[in-house]
Amino acid sequence: MTPPACRAGRLCRWLVLLGCVYCLLAQGAGAMSIRELRALERSDPEHGEDYALYYLLGTMEATLHAEAAAVRAGLPPRICLNGRRLEPDMVASLYRTELRRNADVYEADMPVALVFANALATVYVC
Repeated sequence: MTPPACRAGRLCRWLVLLGCVYCLLAQGAGAMSIRELRALERSDPEHGEDYALYYLLGTMEATLHAEAAAVRAGLPPRICLNGRRLEPDMVASLYRTELRRNADVYEADMPVALVFANALATVYVC
């Protein structure tokens, strides 16, 4: 039997979307923290910075894909590139600038993905 609220369709879609967002947030609990990324950079004198950069690149791609999925699901966009290119060499700068800009907001155990999503939303405002 379908609940009366879901018969309207719109509310049901919002409930499904909220469930999906909850699942994504629950999965995000295993994401790398700021502290772990710093440790990764220091772990290998030759390649540590490269490892961290690759992680940030993956985080950028995941953030952009998650944003596109949210927009397709009907949420308002937070990140608008508007035809501008987001180059791989910009990733570290975006991340570090966001950490400096809001140093009092971020704690070492917060996920890198949160910092990067906020950086993209700040720089590429809709």
